[in-house]
Amino acid sequence: MLNILFAARPARWPDYEEPLRTALSNAGIEADLATDITPGEVDYIVYAPNSWLQDFAPYTRCKAVLSLWAGVEGIVGNTTLTLPLARMVDHGLTQGMVEWVVGHTLRHHLGMDLHIHGQDGIWRDYAPPLARDRKVSVLGLGALGAACAEALRGLGFDVTGWSRSPKDVPGIRCLHGEEGLKEALTGAEGLVLLLPATPATDNVINAERLALVAPGAFVINPGRGPLIDDAALLGALDTGQIGHATLDVFRQEPLPKDHLYWAHPNVTVTPHIASETRPVTASEVIVENIRRGEAGEPFLHLVDRAQGY
Repeated sequence: MLNILFAARPARWPDYEEPLRTALSNAGIEADLATDITPGEVDYIVYAPNSWLQDFAPYTRCKAVLSLWAGVEGIVGNTTLTLPLARMVDHGLTQGMVEWVVGHTLRHHLGMDLHIHGQDGIWRDYAPPLARDRKVSVLGLGALGAACAEALRGLGFDVTGWSRSPKDVPGIRCLHGEEGLKEALTGAEGLVLLLPATPATDNVINAERLALVAPGAFVINPGRGPLIDDAALLGALDTGQIGHATLDVFRQEPLPKDHLYWAHPNVTVTPHIASETRPVTASEVIVENIRRGEAGEPFLHLVDRAQGY
């Protein structure tokens, strides 16, 4: 029988206990799943980076740490964590992200705010262009970015994708590297940020790069707060270079009440809700990796520590 430690904040245990037990049973895996197991007896750790567990040295028998989060920047630098680390890639999380990104892209593309906030008796006959005439660039072509790019392309948008290393997403113009980033940004009318947070992506959206997009472009950030130079974005919003920013993630969360984003008329703040890990589908992903570990198969979604994701 396997010993599986659930190492996340206590409030998450009631959400995950039954889905994990069900997924283990469906996979035919006998296991003791608990929140308190002697470290030397643990075979797998189901993990959230904000949990109490920060020292992995005592877990000498453990085969892998399986994160409940897609982002691992909060744990990848932990020097005691030498075990295989898998991040969460979950079709429920992906679907939620696609819905959020598509919804806000369409909102800006169609100019919905003009009518939602314009119920003042003035007949505004603005008609948006077709999606095929709107250039949208998606920065980050991992599981989430690729899925969002494909969904937007499916609606007819002129989509360009960018990633640090070469990627191939069918139907999407894919660019990479520094020159590719400049090309992806130049003339973009919409920008979707789905890059991981690493030293290389900190402030990747700065004043110089914001100047490359089409005047009045919209920015959507459901990725990571540090991707954006906040002062540069606020400056671009004030000049009209950026028409609107919809932001779901921030350097400090919750976003402080006195932050300038709250009061800016061309900023929409959402409270890190673009996509949530769903316990049922996430548990299936976790258990599949446990099954693989026991069968001697490669783990899915392993983190490249050199890249930081």
